[in-house]
Amino acid sequence: MQKDISKAAAPGIKAEIDLRRRPRRGEQIIQSTLWLCGLLSVLITVGIVVVLFFDALAFFGLDEVTLAEFFTGTAWQPKILQFGLFPLFNATVLTSAIGLLVAVPLGLMIAIYLSEYASPRARNLLKPTMEILAGVPTVVFGYFALNFITPILQGVFGRDVVEIFNVASAGIVIGILIIPTISSMSEDALSATPRALREGAYALGATRLETAVRVVLPAAISGIAAAVIVGMARAVGETMVVAIAAGAGPRNFSAWGDALSGLSFLNPFKAAETMTGHMVRISGGDLSYDSIDYNSIFAIGMMLFLMTMMLNLISRWIVRRFREEY
Repeated sequence: MQKDISKAAAPGIKAEIDLRRRPRRGEQIIQSTLWLCGLLSVLITVGIVVVLFFDALAFFGLDEVTLAEFFTGTAWQPKILQFGLFPLFNATVLTSAIGLLVAVPLGLMIAIYLSEYASPRARNLLKPTMEILAGVPTVVFGYFALNFITPILQGVFGRDVVEIFNVASAGIVIGILIIPTISSMSEDALSATPRALREGAYALGATRLETAVRVVLPAAISGIAAAVIVGMARAVGETMVVAIAAGAGPRNFSAWGDALSGLSFLNPFKAAETMTGHMVRISGGDLSYDSIDYNSIFAIGMMLFLMTMMLNLISRWIVRRFREEY
């Protein structure tokens, strides 16, 4: 039983076939390497979370900081011990929302064209070309927002309305930045729908546009929703665009009444500072280690981590909840 040998049935052929399992050293090395890489990525992620947690805990353990003020305060001024997260959180959400308003319609239109209208040759050419946009350094996008988008907005709405540093220009460029993510993932979801759905719609007399919008798009809604949420997470974590174009100081309010008066906290044409932009600005070389300003970086970083984690969990839930299996 240790060795299985079978002889060829054809006459005149006497070759013996060894059916024993042979070790494949190359595959074992590759498998072990991939396993170690996966383990390393998990350990790095756990290490980042642990560092963020303990340093954020050290920040909240200070007598000058309270959780109530952190989550309900309307001014972020560490120099005078005011640690209300709302100005930074508001700017982050506002820029991300503007980015999604730009990226979602354009990304879906691009995805529908590549999936339903473009020829295979055009798709193979356009999709990689579009994804090159994701490789452009974000600092370039930041100066593009400051020197190109902002003058356009000032020309349309007036220089007295649109400030040099403003949330709108940063949000628009963030939208341009995440278009490749949304369009590429959405196109994959649309292309994965069975061809039988399209053929059935054509057989009923539907046009190509009606088929794309009323048949293929609803069938791929889970993948499209996941693409939008991944793009949102990408927008929330963007740093250099908002650090250059949005502003270099939080848009503080004296009280909630001041913030809600005329919905001034939603004004996209004024300067504001996001959570990532604030972390970049204050983490310079003149910031002393273990100071209250230094520890506040990790508290903001923990909030960003929780926001992106929640978005990823929502994305996974949507995929499981609305996924169609054919």
